[in-house]
Amino acid sequence: MQRTAYAIWVATLIAFGTHASAAEPSPASVFEQRIMPIFNSPNPSSCVQCHLSSVDLKDYIRPSSRETFLSLRDQGLVDVDRPRESKILHLIEMGESDSDSLAKRIHAKNRAAEYEAFASWIAACCQDSDLVNATAIESSVAAGPKTPVEVIRHTRKDRVLDSFVRNIWSQRMRCFPCHTPAEIDADNPMHAKPIQRHKEFVAKFGAKMNIFKETPEQTLQSLIASSRKRHGDDLPLINVDAPLQSLLLLKPTAKVPAKDANGNLGKPSSVAPVSHLGGIKMHSDDQSYKAFAAWLEDYALAATGGYQDGKSIPKDNWYPTEHVIRIKGLPADWPNLSTVQIFVHRWDSEINDWSATPIAFTQCKVTPRKMVNGSLFVIASDDQRDDLSPDGETIPAGRVQLRLYLDRDEVLRDQPTKLIHRDLPDASAVIDAKFEKGFKNADVVEAEHVRMPGA
Repeated sequence: MQRTAYAIWVATLIAFGTHASAAEPSPASVFEQRIMPIFNSPNPSSCVQCHLSSVDLKDYIRPSSRETFLSLRDQGLVDVDRPRESKILHLIEMGESDSDSLAKRIHAKNRAAEYEAFASWIAACCQDSDLVNATAIESSVAAGPKTPVEVIRHTRKDRVLDSFVRNIWSQRMRCFPCHTPAEIDADNPMHAKPIQRHKEFVAKFGAKMNIFKETPEQTLQSLIASSRKRHGDDLPLINVDAPLQSLLLLKPTAKVPAKDANGNLGKPSSVAPVSHLGGIKMHSDDQSYKAFAAWLEDYALAATGGYQDGKSIPKDNWYPTEHVIRIKGLPADWPNLSTVQIFVHRWDSEINDWSATPIAFTQCKVTPRKMVNGSLFVIASDDQRDDLSPDGETIPAGRVQLRLYLDRDEVLRDQPTKLIHRDLPDASAVIDAKFEKGFKNADVVEAEHVRMPGA
């Protein structure tokens, strides 16, 4: 089997490190032998283990040894007193702490070769006093990614996984039992029918039914891998070219296939118009759809280098809960099936008024009975994020104000991830919320407590 150029380079680096002569090589010679192959390689470096896009090790290399060293030194990426403690080496090593054991194993050899190449070259440079003490180079020729640091952080795989857990993994039970085999308990008598149903679908359609794996990491890996393999005209589960045309979003919002002449359901379709044997599992205007759409759009931009600056990065601060809000007695002129967003506000004792910043929201449709139901997502502030769990949050009980915004202009049709938060709500209510879990324990607002603007 023919070896790739990158594999040959890795083997060469390992051999070089093992059989190097006792004579101290010059920085320039080490650079040519060990660093330039990284710079010239058409293959991505081991940075792809941790980053979807925006950064590659070759971004830190200039065409010459001198320029590269001075650039890294001037940016604090090289420690001239303790070369092995240089920050650039720590950046290369970060893949070692990856929770994804498969990715860590796949990239281990390349990462080790890159580390030793840079470590050897930096050590040689730091032995050259003229080089260590040289004046700073112009910032215009400095090495490093051109992408802003905010974008680099946002496109890290651990950040993408965290967002996946909050926005999609947390909603996986909508797909039970057909696509969630790990959630089926053979010892639970209540799961007898789900087990049988899952077996029938797998027998008919194969292992592709098992979309949600045992862990979110495994699930995300599988979704990405399967989406890179296109099957005819079938839409992929994750469509980076058109995120809202991802099967991950289209299937649970699709109806069952039409029946044939004999009254049997037809085959489900993975091309437009998409159909789903499981039928509709979420509506295109509810909070789960919104979370799926937000993650898919963000992933597509992160994976394809679509973010150019920090201003274009979404907040990505929604945390799921099992708290449900139900509001009855909405105005008769609110159209059936129109979309409503509900925001939860706490009392702010410092201003003696309801806080202008909501702590949670949900999105739902107006039912024919003029009622809305929705599970809440916590809206995290920047100082909260380290203390919140991506698996789900609990909102403390207390008195809150609910502000309702009707999507009168249907802006969510073209911008499904948008939050409508105008100054004046279309309706409001104040309740003592218990914030218990599940639809059976929803906090219910009766019609007499719903207030209209000016009331």
